[in-house]
Amino acid sequence: MLIGEYQHTLDIKGRVNFPVKLRENLGDKFIISKGLGDICLYVYSMDEWDKLTQKIDSLPLSKARKLQRFLCSGAFIAEPDKQGRILIPANLREYACLSKEIVILGASVRAEIWNAETWNEINQNITSEDIAKDMEELSF
Repeated sequence: MLIGEYQHTLDIKGRVNFPVKLRENLGDKFIISKGLGDICLYVYSMDEWDKLTQKIDSLPLSKARKLQRFLCSGAFIAEPDKQGRILIPANLREYACLSKEIVILGASVRAEIWNAETWNEINQNITSEDIAKDMEELSF
């Protein structure tokens, strides 16, 4: 399970030191793709990516092709270097509006990469009442 929130900076080449705790769960290689519904990037282990693409491939082609194009066209296989840095390609940095200051967080089966300012704005708008309502659906 991927958990935690990590503040990081992108260097001028678009590299970031990816958190060790997340790398341990993601493996030696992992997939970075456009986020769904949010202006961020999703990070999947190779196994989770395979599960996701298999589910998409099981849909009728009329539904699957939009998802396939959206997720796969911009996806990138990241391989951390010896210092634990990964390169985030320019097209993905642009999609997620990433600036120098970013937040990398664990979100259960995936990690997410956010522009720090955007992440802070979203968090300011979440209330404990909102979370309590959502938790009621899970019988908590």
